[in-house]
Amino acid sequence: MTGFSMAAASLAVPPLMAALAKANRVLIAGAGGGFDVYAGLPLAVALWDRGAEVHLANLSFTQLELLDLDAWAGPDVAEVSVDTRGPDDYFPERTLARWLAAHDLPATVFAFPKVGVQRLRAAYHHLVERLGIDAIVLVDGGTDILLRGDEDGLGTPVEDITSLAAVAGLDVPVKLVTCLGFGIDAYHGVVHTQVLENLAALDRDGGYLGALSIPGRSREAELYRDAVADAQAATPIRPSIVNGQIAAATRGAFGDVQFTRRTSGSTLFVNPLMAIYFTVELDKLAARCLYLDRIEHTYGMRQVATRIETFRDEVTPRIPRAFPH
Repeated sequence: MTGFSMAAASLAVPPLMAALAKANRVLIAGAGGGFDVYAGLPLAVALWDRGAEVHLANLSFTQLELLDLDAWAGPDVAEVSVDTRGPDDYFPERTLARWLAAHDLPATVFAFPKVGVQRLRAAYHHLVERLGIDAIVLVDGGTDILLRGDEDGLGTPVEDITSLAAVAGLDVPVKLVTCLGFGIDAYHGVVHTQVLENLAALDRDGGYLGALSIPGRSREAELYRDAVADAQAATPIRPSIVNGQIAAATRGAFGDVQFTRRTSGSTLFVNPLMAIYFTVELDKLAARCLYLDRIEHTYGMRQVATRIETFRDEVTPRIPRAFPH
């Protein structure tokens, strides 16, 4: 990242916002698919409110092959708006576009299909060139994008690390990764002491931009909760478990807060840590990923999954520490 120096960081200005202070056109993109782009909405609102040009994108789980040809802005990148025709039961990008339009906010959400690193990088490059992007923020709902590969459990890394590898190969002045929803990935086997260990290592490398809490009564939090509630109403069969918990955390909820039958067999642990952005420099995070080189030349996401599985068969996971208190 060339547009910001950690030497200039201070307590008075959060490093995340300082890193984006000079960016003219910011792309905030959901890294892990599904509703991940929603986790970037509080940050987008904050940037919009200070006059920045912000664009939203998402690695999509929607059946994008059903979209009309005129919805495609380029190879492997769809431009989703209020009127984009597509599936009625699950289309988070269009649901978000409609919510944005209803709140007089920029109402286009770009969507990437589930492809490998080479194709996804080309799609990102198309957007960077078309929109004049000078800062990219990959957003993960959860924290498994911060895992380097030798942890006890990797969560669901395929989409996250494909996005990480794709953007790592782009020449953009500012590239960040921010995570919202600390603790959520425990359901998928992530040991969060190892997430903290990785953040400490990134801090030693000068790549950790700190933690930034979303104030529960802020405009950003209020709009985020409204957007999540709208998405839950629009997608009642598959509401976002991740964003539902984060939204609950921003209003001060705690513990086993159930809001969908999808989690009825699980005990949730909603808490204030879920409403905090943990941010790192993307290139320094990518440099620490032990298997990024193995997925570099992939064109399909099945290739990515297979190569991660092969890597995991070869590596000895480091033993996690328990939380001491």
